[in-house]
Amino acid sequence: MKQDTLPQNNSIPDNIYTLDQALAMGRKDVIEAHKNYINSSLTKLLGLLNFDLQYVKAQNVTVWDSEGRKYLDFLGGYGALNLGHNHPSVINALSKVETMPNILQASLGSLAGALAANLAQITPGKLQRCFFANSGAEAVEGALKLARAATGRKKILYCHGSFHGKTFGALSVTGREKYQKPFQPLLTDTTAVPFGDLDALADALKNGEAAAFIVEPIQGEGGIILPPEGYLREARELCRRHGTLFIADEVQTGMGRTGAMFACDHEGVEPDIMCLAKSLGGGIMPIGAYITTDKIWQKAYGSMEKATLHTSTFGGNTRAAAAALATIETIYREDLVKQAKQKGDYFINKLNKLKDKYPLLADVRGRGLMIGIEFNQPSGGKFKATMGVLNKLSKEYMGSLVAGELLNKYGIITAYTLNNPNVIRLEPPLTVEYHQLDFVLEALDKILDSHKGFFSMAASGVKTIFKSITRKD
Repeated sequence: MKQDTLPQNNSIPDNIYTLDQALAMGRKDVIEAHKNYINSSLTKLLGLLNFDLQYVKAQNVTVWDSEGRKYLDFLGGYGALNLGHNHPSVINALSKVETMPNILQASLGSLAGALAANLAQITPGKLQRCFFANSGAEAVEGALKLARAATGRKKILYCHGSFHGKTFGALSVTGREKYQKPFQPLLTDTTAVPFGDLDALADALKNGEAAAFIVEPIQGEGGIILPPEGYLREARELCRRHGTLFIADEVQTGMGRTGAMFACDHEGVEPDIMCLAKSLGGGIMPIGAYITTDKIWQKAYGSMEKATLHTSTFGGNTRAAAAALATIETIYREDLVKQAKQKGDYFINKLNKLKDKYPLLADVRGRGLMIGIEFNQPSGGKFKATMGVLNKLSKEYMGSLVAGELLNKYGIITAYTLNNPNVIRLEPPLTVEYHQLDFVLEALDKILDSHKGFFSMAASGVKTIFKSITRKD
């Protein structure tokens, strides 16, 4: 805060927003605030395809903007909204703890203990001891530290195309150079191997130096990439054979998303460490966690001297734990795991029919309600000669052009995956209804039918960009 804005008495300075004033901000005010005080380049990027809308209300799969238009949220908070927006069970859980102390370090949190006990029951194998944090990246950070402390080794193996977060340690095992390069040197002793390649993994493990191998059961930001059948099970066995801990990053795939409570369950894999976050908080409270076996925990932190080597101020706070407890209860009560499988099978089958119909749609892949649709690239030089400087944007971000069509013409919110911008992710809440799936299918059918060539799709996107640039607020 600048010196000349400091209050001279108990009044609030004129240039400080109150909560009520912030809630009353219009779309133009929000855009200006982000442009001036947060990330101006991201603000500009989102504005190109009209993704700078102001959403003011949300319930389950539906959100409303400041002009009263309804949208279907098929982005789902990158997998954080398995229960949908503002699920009443989670809201009710928070109301039950509103008078309890939320953060009180010199104590043992009642709800954190209950949540840890529940996670020990529902996760695979002998996973038992939890550490609570606030995000998936923090869960990964803790898991990496645990692996080094428990094994006495330093090397961490990870996969090309992976995404584990953007904090320093998590970024060091995230498999895309674009995100790593500006921050190098990152953590030392990290080695990437091809996802799904057991021979490459075996070769990287053979010298016995790896503390852990961290892997997503399905690569989310890599473009919704499924490994070959049996890969996770065999990778787990290879790690066991070489004394390397197997870390399953279930931040995006967990809590029912793939049609099993955890994606590892599809192959009966029992990780040494599992990372959780996103939907663990019911889409309302930020919470992350890793869970490990008692044996591994004791090796790393099993003494009073080591008990505080890794801590988190907000980790396991009352409100976050209450939200997570309500989330687990709701998943079972509403049978959302089964719903994810059945609705996912239905959706993928219908999407594959669109793929057979339209050459622009290159691939459909996924499991449960974690689905990616990939688009073909243009061929030949006609597009480049015609579109000039906009070629690169359109060629590299085909997914964003389709997402723009879905948003602006049909009110469907989606986005491309970070490591493969030609893939649109479809991750609606597990509570999505069949008629909403059908609406998205119909919208995609109309878009692909009206833009049967890449040039037509790109031209439509450029038209939207032009309108955005020249829009009068």
